[in-house]
Amino acid sequence: MNRIIVAALGAASLLSLAACNQQSAAGDNAASGAAASAAGGIDGTWKVDLATVKIDAKPDELLLKDGKYSCSTCTPPLTVAADGAFHEVSGRAYSDSVSVNIDDDHNVTMTSKKDGKVIGENKFSVSADGKTLTTNFTDSSVPNKPVTGSSTETRVADAPAGAHAISGSWKMAKYTNVSDEGLTATYKLDADTLHMTSPTGQSFDAKLDGSPAPIKGDLGGTTASVKKTGDNTYEETDTRKGKVVGVTDMTVDGDTLHVVSKNSLDGSSTTYDMKRS
Repeated sequence: MNRIIVAALGAASLLSLAACNQQSAAGDNAASGAAASAAGGIDGTWKVDLATVKIDAKPDELLLKDGKYSCSTCTPPLTVAADGAFHEVSGRAYSDSVSVNIDDDHNVTMTSKKDGKVIGENKFSVSADGKTLTTNFTDSSVPNKPVTGSSTETRVADAPAGAHAISGSWKMAKYTNVSDEGLTATYKLDADTLHMTSPTGQSFDAKLDGSPAPIKGDLGGTTASVKKTGDNTYEETDTRKGKVVGVTDMTVDGDTLHVVSKNSLDGSSTTYDMKRS
């Protein structure tokens, strides 16, 4: 399932989706933001405008039937018993066990853990007419305050006979009610280094020569490589265990930061604007 966790909207990048930030003192951020606004630079604190988010992704394909939950379009695909107990999963950077509980015929709760700690919860709810799937999520994988929010998806394929209402294919429609921690990032350009910090407790200090820098506070061990591709354009490439997981292009246009974030694992892309505060 798609989720915004901080910059799962890419720029603050994790997923970043994705992706995918407050390093200086508040006074320093305010001063640099004002100066940058005049100069058109990236310095300052930015917040995602949810109204501008556009997602290009394949529909989520879910099946809950005969006591098993599966997501064939997850990366990697997921199949687990839907009995409310935690079951070990492999190949996932941010979880090593998952539980799926059937609350009733229209509601399901999925909880993820890593190293025994709950790192995320999704509460799925299908509308009475079966056409809309709402997901209320909490992401606790970050060092500071958890990120919360919700998303809605529209049904594009019916559930098989005898399957739970959550089953079928769902196309992402929009994100709503995402907490500020999941939408805000602060950037500061210092000579040949771009600093990124977030209220979630994640940050990086990346040289503009494209060399990898660890994303501090990232449970998955992701690194960020940044290149300045133009006067006011930047490219961030996120890598995990030697594999590129996402590429984000950022363009500064006055007090707007245009972002295009591409998920290399599933081929999806997300575009959105961030506003300088």
